[in-house]
Amino acid sequence: MSQFLLSTDAIFNNGEFDPRYTCDLDNSSPEIRWEGEPAGTQAFALIVDDVGRSLSDAAESGFTHWLIYMISAHLHHLPAGVPPQDALPNGIRQGLNDFKKLGYAGPCPPFGEAPHSYRFRLFALGTAVELPSRLNRAGLLQTIEPYILQSTDFLGRYQRSIRKAG
Repeated sequence: MSQFLLSTDAIFNNGEFDPRYTCDLDNSSPEIRWEGEPAGTQAFALIVDDVGRSLSDAAESGFTHWLIYMISAHLHHLPAGVPPQDALPNGIRQGLNDFKKLGYAGPCPPFGEAPHSYRFRLFALGTAVELPSRLNRAGLLQTIEPYILQSTDFLGRYQRSIRKAG
């Protein structure tokens, strides 16, 4: 049995978030890859949350930065720069982040705070559930919960520092 693994170019080897994918630079979605999903997987859903300073700070809730779902079981990759559209040409849907905007919004913790942890969590679903665009986190999780076969996740950290104009 292979291990269900998730990876991204958004997190450096030291666990720090690449600033390209934050509000301080491009604020575009990162490349995401996965492999080793459980047998019977029919679809995937991904949630990216700011879970605060640690997972225990936020438990299962956090500040949601991206909801993307109805990802075909045949796909194992999301390219960088997914546009903020309700539905993508391949049938993928996106939800509303906690900024009340469609699509990805990168890490943007308040200046001067300790580093925040960002969790990328991919769900393997046993059924390809037809879902509308613009779901919020609670609506997505409530709908997919009965179909979750397995999930995998990883964390990255980001801290904003005040840059001097120069």
